[in-house]
Amino acid sequence: MLDHEPELAGVLDPERLAIARDVAWAQAMELPVGPWSEQAWPVEVSSGLGLLVLDGLLLRHLSIAGRSSVELLGGGDLLRPWQRDDDAAVSVPRQASWRVLRRAVIAVLDIDFARRIAPYPELHGALVAKALWRTRELAVNIAILRQPRVAVRLEMLLWHLADRWGTVRADGVLVPVKLTHRVLSELLAASRPTVSAAVASLTRNGTLVSHERGWLLTGRPPARASG
Repeated sequence: MLDHEPELAGVLDPERLAIARDVAWAQAMELPVGPWSEQAWPVEVSSGLGLLVLDGLLLRHLSIAGRSSVELLGGGDLLRPWQRDDDAAVSVPRQASWRVLRRAVIAVLDIDFARRIAPYPELHGALVAKALWRTRELAVNIAILRQPRVAVRLEMLLWHLADRWGTVRADGVLVPVKLTHRVLSELLAASRPTVSAAVASLTRNGTLVSHERGWLLTGRPPARASG
């Protein structure tokens, strides 16, 4: 775990890190591309800390009265899919579903894992921070969706993804996230033709280049450019 997640390893001093490596291990599960069906999680898992995405991309859909919101999740995100929205005592019915966009590898942080890392409260704190960070990411997504122009939403979304997973190159910032126009339309709350037009517009003005691994951003982030 600590080899896969530098952020977790970074909260421990070198001496404690060397010892923690022997106990901070977790079982991993692979998820193939496609729908991720609900499953019966054993209590040893559901009473633990959650599932930590090590690699891959997932979409979480939440539907309410025929409308849906979409959350893109990837490496470093902490999940607890057994906490189902449609099981909660809520006034507005809702339903969640999952889809794997790129083969995912997930660490199962079950109750046994939680017991083994109990002497290292720094690790518990770092995992709580990951859960809190996910809620802040959702707030950023909502702010992006409030932008009236879809092209601006698209550019902001890609820069936001670049902050998480991007690589700086001589010709720009590579966002290694391959998303179809359909998925982008879900993330941007816009129709697919409108998103396709936004992609074409950003491509024509040279700020966005399609890449075999995802997207290449060649300009400056919109907020900085407008400041």
